[in-house]
Amino acid sequence: MNYEELIFKLITQSGDAKSFAMEAIQLAKNRDFDKARDCLNNASKQLELAHRQQTELIHMEAQGNKIEVTLLLIHAQDHLMNAITTKDLASEIVDLYLDRK
Repeated sequence: MNYEELIFKLITQSGDAKSFAMEAIQLAKNRDFDKARDCLNNASKQLELAHRQQTELIHMEAQGNKIEVTLLLIHAQDHLMNAITTKDLASEIVDLYLDRK
C-alpha cells in the first residue's frame, strides 16, 4: 500500500471512530445503553485499525523510506487525535448517563 492510501485509510478509520463515539453519546442520552456500548466498541475497533495505518507509516520511515510531512498527513494525524479524544470523552459521558439511570 502506498503512502497516500495509508493516509486516506487513517483519515477514514479515524472519522468512523469519531462518528461511532458521537452516536454512543446520543444512544446513552436516549437510554439505549447496550447500543451505546456497541458503538463504543466499534469506535475502539476503528481506532485500532487507524493505529495500524499510523504504525505502518512509522515502519516505512524506520526502514529508511523518508516520509514527507504534508498537509494531508497532518490532517490525518489531527483526525486520529480528535477521534481518540472524542471516544475517551464519549465513554465517560455514557458512564455518566448510566449512573443517572
